[in-house]
Amino acid sequence: MFKGKNKAVTFSFDDGIMQDCRLIEIFDKYDLKATFNINSGLVGFSGNLERQGKTVPFNRVQAADIANIYKNHEVAVHTLTHPKLTELEDDEIIYQVENDRKKLSSLCGYEVVGMAYPCGGVNNNDRVAEIIRNNTGVKYARTITSSNSFDLQKNLYRFNPTILHLEMDKMFSMAEEFIQSEFNEPKIYYIWGHSFEFDIENTWDRFEDFCKLISKREDIFYGTNSEVLLTTH
Repeated sequence: MFKGKNKAVTFSFDDGIMQDCRLIEIFDKYDLKATFNINSGLVGFSGNLERQGKTVPFNRVQAADIANIYKNHEVAVHTLTHPKLTELEDDEIIYQVENDRKKLSSLCGYEVVGMAYPCGGVNNNDRVAEIIRNNTGVKYARTITSSNSFDLQKNLYRFNPTILHLEMDKMFSMAEEFIQSEFNEPKIYYIWGHSFEFDIENTWDRFEDFCKLISKREDIFYGTNSEVLLTTH
């Protein structure tokens, strides 16, 4: 259970970009908790992304600002430079993960233990998961594969989130199901994405509506990924 509750909600957002600041304002407004996965080898880089025919800013946070920006939430590993880990040798996987973890721990002032796999497509497998489990200080690692389920999972090193926030309609309908259900065992609603994606179709207000809907429920525990995932294991 999650501090005596059978329901938990948690969020996870990747890359450590400036749109996270606006997102955090929303989370803090509704007393929600999230984990932000950062590439410490890319902090401070600025640029743009082309998505769906639109150009959106993609400016990474500065290293010196990380502790303050994410102070109410959790910072986690996203590797140093965002490579596809399945294509790397064992030693390089360890280097990318553990050095990112150590740098982020130093910047944040606490031991970073979480992770989200970088890159799209098949970005993780059993080999990579076991290397991370056996050779780093990471205690859980999130994939990009939606489970469409609230069920707990045994393998925290290939943990599948419930849903990507871009599936807005489904995200809302699953929220209604989660809110209305009375569970006899622990369940998790885990939402992930990238904050720049809200700029593509200007879905900030709708996501805030979602946060308002899911928040401040007496029977739900709201925590970071570590607070939720490591509680039940």
